[in-house]
Amino acid sequence: MSPTVPRIVMKFGGTSVADLDRIRAVAEKVRKQVEAGCEVAVVVSAMSGVTNRLVGYCRDLSATHDEREYDAVVSTGEQVTSGLLAIALQKLGINARSWLGWQIPLRTDNAHGKARIESIDGTALIESMRAGQVPVVAGFQGIGADGRITTLGRGGSDTSAVALAAALKADRCDIYTDVDGIYTTDPRIVTKARKLDRITYEEMLELASVGAKVLQTRSVELAMKERVRVQVLSSFTDGPAPSEGHLPGSLVVDEDEIVEQEQVAGIAYSRDEAKVSVRQLPDRPGIAAAVFGPLADANVNVDMIVQSTGDDGMTNMTFTVGKTDLARAISVLESTHATTQYAELQTDDSVAKISVVGVGMRSHAGVASTMFRTLAERNINVQVISTSEIKVSVLIAAEYTELAVRALHAAYGLDAA
Repeated sequence: MSPTVPRIVMKFGGTSVADLDRIRAVAEKVRKQVEAGCEVAVVVSAMSGVTNRLVGYCRDLSATHDEREYDAVVSTGEQVTSGLLAIALQKLGINARSWLGWQIPLRTDNAHGKARIESIDGTALIESMRAGQVPVVAGFQGIGADGRITTLGRGGSDTSAVALAAALKADRCDIYTDVDGIYTTDPRIVTKARKLDRITYEEMLELASVGAKVLQTRSVELAMKERVRVQVLSSFTDGPAPSEGHLPGSLVVDEDEIVEQEQVAGIAYSRDEAKVSVRQLPDRPGIAAAVFGPLADANVNVDMIVQSTGDDGMTNMTFTVGKTDLARAISVLESTHATTQYAELQTDDSVAKISVVGVGMRSHAGVASTMFRTLAERNINVQVISTSEIKVSVLIAAEYTELAVRALHAAYGLDAA
């Protein structure tokens, strides 16, 4: 590739290709990039609602369906979209061809329904692009070691696009969605939320992991690992033309591309949490392993762990799980009762996790104290606290979610003027 020819991967989600009119609009966006002199590869999701319908078909036929056949069914949504977009581009005079995951090939492990990418051979796609063709790739899918079609799980098309950008050594991966960038928080809750021009991989990864739904966590992990510059922008608005040298969305980049770090980049929230308290456990070596080992074996993800020990030789453990995992977590913990000998098991699914994220925390003191003071001033009780180098998360009653987000957004000076 000539260094003067930008190579871009453009990814379009389900709402962006929801019907034929939207597919025609996407084709126009691709055409503009081609006419601006870029080498372009496109990754598409299934049309909005299609994957859910296909999943429903599988579940209605059998609650214990074969996961290999499940993948064969649900991967067809992206196949349809890639073919339709290729046709729309050809109608505009653009040389385009659809590609399925196995044709690239995009190789994965055999974990059907939640496969992880192991390798991508970008040779054929690069040759196609150099010959002036636009490959339109079906996202969300690959091929396992057993030769069967696999799917990558929720948000898999984002992961496909970032992985493809890495394999093609693209200058940028543009993720088109129904929002025009990454905001300091959910603008549906805080009308003064600001769109960020740039955010670091670490900040975006933390925000995605604690509730922000703009990018899928695995796609950000991969972008950070492979140093793929990712731009989030809207497919429903027309930003400035590429020749104007302005990027209309939000860039996810290395920390050294951002001149001055804000103390806090954003506020995220998640209502998909449930609190579990295992009370009056014997305080002895191995008790934590006896509680959390079986949960891990049952694929129950645990977060925000707090342990408190009394003077009576007993201890309490409180932690969070996803709401969808709560019933399974209770079942697992009840099955360990003979070993752990806890006195009581308490659960609460009326909670929310609120997180403050920013790499500026490394060099600014007082971020946590500001959070606790702001919540206290509004009589919001903090139930559990979890921290990392660039994140502080608290668990609160779900009814205070919006109040907490608005108050913290203002307290950290994130409100737009």
